[in-house]
Amino acid sequence: MSCGTKCTVQEMRKAHKVLAEYDYELGKVERGYNNRTLYVNLSDNRIESKAVSQEMKDIFIGGRGFGLKLLWDAVKETTKWNDPENEIIISPGPIGGITQYPGAGKSLVVSISPLTGAIADSNVGGYFGPLLKFSGWDALEIQGKAQADVIVYIDGNSGKVTIEDAPDEEVNSHILAEQLTEMYADSESDKRNVSVVSSGMAGQHSLMGMLNFSFYDVRRKLARLKQAGRGGIGTVFRDKHIKALVVKFSNVKGDSNGPADIERIAKAGLKVHKELHDYDDVQCRMRKQGTAHLPGIAHDYDFLPVHNFRYGSHPEARKVTGIVWEQLFTQGIPDGCWYGCTMGCAKAVDNFMPLTGPYKGERVTVDGPEYETISCCGTNLGIFDPHAIVEINFYVDTYGIDSISFGTATAFAMECFELGLIDKNATGGLDFRFGSALSVLEALHQMARGEGFGRIIGQGVRRMKKHFAEAYGADAQLLADIGMECKGLEYSGYVSKGSLAQQGGYGLTLKGAQHDEAWLIFMDAVNRQIPTFEDKAEALYYFPMFRTWFGLNGLCKLPWNDVEPADNAETDEPAKVPGHVQNYVDIFSGVTGREISKEDIIRMSEAMYDFQRLFNLRLGYGTRVHDDIPYRSQGPVLDVEYLSRADKYDKELKEAVGFDPEGKTVAEKIHALKSYRKDQYEKLKDAVYKRRGWTPDGIPKLETVKRLRIDFPDVVALINKHAK
Repeated sequence: MSCGTKCTVQEMRKAHKVLAEYDYELGKVERGYNNRTLYVNLSDNRIESKAVSQEMKDIFIGGRGFGLKLLWDAVKETTKWNDPENEIIISPGPIGGITQYPGAGKSLVVSISPLTGAIADSNVGGYFGPLLKFSGWDALEIQGKAQADVIVYIDGNSGKVTIEDAPDEEVNSHILAEQLTEMYADSESDKRNVSVVSSGMAGQHSLMGMLNFSFYDVRRKLARLKQAGRGGIGTVFRDKHIKALVVKFSNVKGDSNGPADIERIAKAGLKVHKELHDYDDVQCRMRKQGTAHLPGIAHDYDFLPVHNFRYGSHPEARKVTGIVWEQLFTQGIPDGCWYGCTMGCAKAVDNFMPLTGPYKGERVTVDGPEYETISCCGTNLGIFDPHAIVEINFYVDTYGIDSISFGTATAFAMECFELGLIDKNATGGLDFRFGSALSVLEALHQMARGEGFGRIIGQGVRRMKKHFAEAYGADAQLLADIGMECKGLEYSGYVSKGSLAQQGGYGLTLKGAQHDEAWLIFMDAVNRQIPTFEDKAEALYYFPMFRTWFGLNGLCKLPWNDVEPADNAETDEPAKVPGHVQNYVDIFSGVTGREISKEDIIRMSEAMYDFQRLFNLRLGYGTRVHDDIPYRSQGPVLDVEYLSRADKYDKELKEAVGFDPEGKTVAEKIHALKSYRKDQYEKLKDAVYKRRGWTPDGIPKLETVKRLRIDFPDVVALINKHAK
């Protein structure tokens, strides 16, 4: 029976009804694995253990790979995101949980995406993944739908899993994480042993819901949040009526991951710890600014998104650069989101007071903002006020909304308003011009309530394009050109007009327009290191495969190239940071006892990369047409865009296209440039598909999947089906 909205945490716990209970033997992690995964079905309250085979470890590795394997076995080609059989899988990977190397506390979350209909994967920090592993599980697999809000609680101390109804707790993450941390901890010191996964009100009223993974900050004495943002997995979470996942494990040690050679891991870790100590202040200043150091760099090199990616810089950008955030962030506090991470980039603004919404006037701690929130929810919306950006950051987090999708979708709506494609009748009276921070916040609060124009934005750019064309007669081609989504996923915060390779880095991704596969702007547009199609194709082979490996193993990308050895520039391939690549060889071999080379890293990742491409194919996606991108990602759509860089574009027309711009109208020049750049992108597709061992339609070839040892009978049948 519910105790009401004003009850204490203890009363909330007493109001829980245990719907299912499962006891298990604790066991011990050996060489990064427990050799079992935890399955929970919310439709029939079934809890089971599944064995992990040696083949699964050899081929699928862990993390994202385990998620893909478990989901593949669970769904059909007709499964939709909101079908009960869709799953959410969380897995930390074999390296996840070590304390000797920075950035080793990551988890990967996998599900079918509400935004794209294909596979979403999202990399996230916080304590949940490592504590899940040390509680005895290599992955958590959740299927089915509960009838009402439930909590899944994993007690790694006693070896017990329960499904409990949760009638009284808050839904919004910044409160719920605090409530559940207090509820399941035995004392103040025990709170660091509890981690909570939650979403929020807007997660259940939109398609871009995200998940918050908590970690208890012993100095601030509160539960802080890291986000699994991309793809709308928080929407799946709330659709399944999950209020939270909670794990508790109280005895983390330096050897809890059961490594084969802990000294080898520690040796690699010491090198990076020293580099961070010696060089971080003169390289990226991650320990003081986190990823917030990037807006100034992006502005200087013309790839900071402004006004729905029209421009790459703005005179007011200096108001939101790294030094501004360094002054707002609380300094002198170790900000790692897992034990032993000396990068400490999980910055926070303490004692922040929102000026709008349900928490107006309260004092809160805001995690971030990260670069993506500053760019997507700030500059891209024409907002250069740090306070407004922090407030948007706070509400997207606690409401459970992906800040990237929210910002990019809102920017699209703002441009449509400014161009007259929609008006105040469409926005419910909101003044939706660029820079209107209060209107943005009101739309965000509406999204949380599931009403008004905020609900429309929460459906994402792909669906807004269709809605604006059908309901308001907006020009469908213009909407397609300025609607910054690929595969249904909104673009992250980089303007790619000046880099063909980065256009491929967005369009040729597996889950949609996210930079986590390939961030090639500097190599391509700034340093001019990859001039030919073959060079670009090689980069779009190596870097997505290498970055995939972090998600298989439970690693953060940042310690790879956001701090570098002093001699890195003198190496043969500085963009790869070869000294750190060797570190990853050492820590994987040191954890698992499986001796690998740097070439093995690419092979492991390529197998999972191609498997996910085929998984998308199985669900009705994953071919050439799905790699198309909006033209604004390639070049200027509007006259004002062209004129902002007219000298550059005129020169390209004359020298590369063979088109004399003299005396031509801006519209004629845009048309000529568009034809050329779109043709260049198609040629890039051809080169990348060839390098990856795919057909001209973007499907992995049989010989490729055989080489990668993923030629399972159902995979071969799928390829043969599409070869006809």
